[in-house]
Amino acid sequence: MSSDNAAQEAGRDVPGDGEPVWDVVVVGAGPAGASAAYAAASTGRKVLLLEKAELPRYKTCGGGIIGPSRDALPPGFELPLRDRVHAVTFSLNGKLTRTRRSKRMLFGLINRPEFDAGLVEVARKAGAEVRTGVTVSRVEQHGSAVPDRRTVAIVLGDGRTLLARAVVGADGSAGRIGAHVGVKLDQVDLGLEAEIPVPATVAEDWAGRVHLDWGPIPGSYGWVFPKGDTLTVGVISARGEGAGTKRYLEDFIARLGLAGFEPSISSGHLTRCRSDDSPLSRGRVLVCGDAAGLLEPWTREGISFALRSGRLAGEWAVRIAEAQDAVDARRQALNYAFAIKAGLGVEMGVGRRMLTLFERRPGLIHAAVTGFRPAWHAFARVTRGTTTLAEIVRTHPVARRVLSAMDKP
Repeated sequence: MSSDNAAQEAGRDVPGDGEPVWDVVVVGAGPAGASAAYAAASTGRKVLLLEKAELPRYKTCGGGIIGPSRDALPPGFELPLRDRVHAVTFSLNGKLTRTRRSKRMLFGLINRPEFDAGLVEVARKAGAEVRTGVTVSRVEQHGSAVPDRRTVAIVLGDGRTLLARAVVGADGSAGRIGAHVGVKLDQVDLGLEAEIPVPATVAEDWAGRVHLDWGPIPGSYGWVFPKGDTLTVGVISARGEGAGTKRYLEDFIARLGLAGFEPSISSGHLTRCRSDDSPLSRGRVLVCGDAAGLLEPWTREGISFALRSGRLAGEWAVRIAEAQDAVDARRQALNYAFAIKAGLGVEMGVGRRMLTLFERRPGLIHAAVTGFRPAWHAFARVTRGTTTLAEIVRTHPVARRVLSAMDKP
């Protein structure tokens, strides 16, 4: 069905250029954007998903799918798993290495190009129209491009303008929509990663096992995620430690005995966490995922936050699209913010406290997870999604006292 016919069937006004007034336009087709588009399109609304790249596209990301990510996937979505993790090797800057194993799967590993493209296809099947290779220059909620108070104008890089009743920004932490909303960030980290093809004999040694190394820079850590014949090896630390982070990755790869293999891809990426008072909306525009600065501050895990916030953004965007005036739209946007802060916001708060502990006492974290059985079991439950860090701190007095001690200057 063409856009014109679909718009007429839905009773929408169609501007002179033939474009419908979309109910919801989602900018960015990563996990957050695809989830938002799926959630909105599943209600039968007219949804457009825009992506500046062509899909599939590479994304710097370890690709770990923990329990909360799995639970937030669209119904029936088949995870393109490259491996299933049953063991974790921990080390403290290359020393005190110990492997812990689990009979049950801890989490799965995916390649982001396949995963992201699969989510976009699910959104498309739900009814969303998908357009790739489209750059958004800005959004406007006032001015000559906006016909009424119920409409947002999305100005594209080629000068064309799209109209929508609600917009969801999922275009990354440096995207246009977050800037429009006024997202504020209080933690920026640099992640460096290499995709290293390895022979079958090496791949067999890593199958089903990941490696986590607590690094030499405060708050840093490294990882090895096996994905068949390729190992994803990366490190992350606070921005401003670029040379040290690069040296850490090189040393980490060398210690693992992988320096002799040529990476197929070497990449870097900045992750950004929102500040507590950062807005999540402006008028009829919402932000989610990286565009909102939503990720776990300690591990910098972002896929589960993207999927969960994207779904909520899609659901609330539909309500905003239906709002007849600015007061109702603002009420719905505030409800979205409340839903985010009540769930993901609480998890982020505990994650910040865990990062403080980790920065000051990485050896304590290492000793606990490798030598204290309850700590290992807690790690396993969090990765499986049967509990959260916030729930553990709330229900376990020892965990609560340790974090409280770290809160003191």
